[in-house]
Amino acid sequence: MFELTIIEEFEAAHRLPDYDGKCCRLHGHNWKVEVAVRGTELDSSGLLIDFKVLKSHVAEVLATLDHYYLNETPAFLTLPPTAEHIAQYVFESLAKLPTFGERVRVSAVRVWESPRSCATYIPEV
Repeated sequence: MFELTIIEEFEAAHRLPDYDGKCCRLHGHNWKVEVAVRGTELDSSGLLIDFKVLKSHVAEVLATLDHYYLNETPAFLTLPPTAEHIAQYVFESLAKLPTFGERVRVSAVRVWESPRSCATYIPEV
């Protein structure tokens, strides 16, 4: 089994309306996003997936979040934009793309809202 991980970043504001604490107020983060993909077969070049291709897909998904007020984005109109939900959103958005399937699967997405706090989404199998 091979696993590749890339790290990208985006900046966005959010608030957690049902949270009992400071995070119920509008605030922003420099979010760090780690995306891991897995597979057992390499292509003829010896790659699971080209890092450039993986980074491009992640950038496409993160563009829907970057420099937005997350509470007003389509993904979070009915869900609070917690690190947990953001990780799930990124995972599911990537997993829908035709690049990912049997040979290359998205295995996990980790979202850091601070240097010491992160949430990881790994779907149950």
